[in-house]
Amino acid sequence: MKPEEILSHPARALNQAQREHYFEKGYVSVEGLVPDDILAELLATTDSFVEASRVETQSGKVFDIGPGHSAETPVLRRIKMPDDQHEAYWRFAAETLGNVAADLAGPNVVYHHSKLNFKWFDETDRVRWHQDIQFFPHTNYNVFTIGCYLADTDMNNGPLAVMPSSHNEPLFDQYDADGSWTGMLSDDDAATLDMDLVDYLTGPAGTLTIHNCRTLHFSPPSKSTAPRPLLLNCFASADAKPYTPHPDPSSHATDLICGEHVRWADHDPRPCQIPPDWSGGYTSIYAAQAGENAI
Repeated sequence: MKPEEILSHPARALNQAQREHYFEKGYVSVEGLVPDDILAELLATTDSFVEASRVETQSGKVFDIGPGHSAETPVLRRIKMPDDQHEAYWRFAAETLGNVAADLAGPNVVYHHSKLNFKWFDETDRVRWHQDIQFFPHTNYNVFTIGCYLADTDMNNGPLAVMPSSHNEPLFDQYDADGSWTGMLSDDDAATLDMDLVDYLTGPAGTLTIHNCRTLHFSPPSKSTAPRPLLLNCFASADAKPYTPHPDPSSHATDLICGEHVRWADHDPRPCQIPPDWSGGYTSIYAAQAGENAI
């Protein structure tokens, strides 16, 4: 569906100004939509996973752990597929965020994936400039990620940062000069970006950050010793159909969140770079950007 068609439907969770900001700028940040009891449940669930990660010595199907991880000092970079790991995460994605997703995708919404990223006061937690859609091309660009800060987030602990209106510009190459996938812009391309335009999305725990799949974004390293967890859920309009293997499908990938499945795909004429063949598995953006297991 085109933005004007989506905006013609009554708002369910966001207000009209927030929806218009998303379509104009490629992102929006929203406070006050996550009920306190649901946020508390997410925090307690996440704390239990951090504790469980202490016994792990290498990344696996549930945890992506960083250099220096130990029982005494966990460096948990990501909980993989949280929607499959605990019912609290899936309920939040499917129920709490359902109407938010419909406000931006239109009445027919499907689920794509989730992840829970952490920052741990370590230079390795920096996420470099990138765009999401090159990881999972679709027939159109009505695909977006809704993040939820699980801790108060300011400039001290590495907030998500976006480049306004970059979703309307051409996509960048996310392979390096040798043809290896890096999942990020080259240093030369990143140097062309005007950092004075960057919007750093800060806010209290429960703040939602929403960005389009074409929007340029990154996050700086944290300067705080307290971890900063960000729960991310990706959704798509039902008429946006993937045409490459899913990087990391959970059991809920392609589940219908709102409305109904559609019989016609919508095709955006703008091209999209094709990623490596993910059918053999995927690690994480941290591993790709660090050059771990280069593809």
